[in-house]
Amino acid sequence: MFSLNDSMRYWLCPGFTDMRKGISSLCGVVKEKMGCQVKNGDVFIFIGSNRKLMKLIHAEDGGMVMYVKRLEAGRFKLPEYDEQSKTYPMEWRDLVVMVEGIAEDPASRLRRLRAERHEYII
Repeated sequence: MFSLNDSMRYWLCPGFTDMRKGISSLCGVVKEKMGCQVKNGDVFIFIGSNRKLMKLIHAEDGGMVMYVKRLEAGRFKLPEYDEQSKTYPMEWRDLVVMVEGIAEDPASRLRRLRAERHEYII
């Protein structure tokens, strides 16, 4: 439940997506725009036009799951578009790099806001 891993296939929707869409509408985008079936267990990634909001959907046993990531600082860097296959080839590590803002230069990272962590004593 609620797990993404490196054994899954990842598909980034070409172009930008209206981020007001929910699971049902995004399933329609997958079928119409990407020519895929959501229920096959693959993970489908959508990016908003300002590249600050990302939604991922995929089917799990029992239903559909949607993850949402909104950046407070920085923007998502998109991978290179493959003209031959008309897709963005994505793997688990590509998703992690995009979400975490890791740049190709190991010494640098794209701008991201750090979450404030509070220690709770019980």
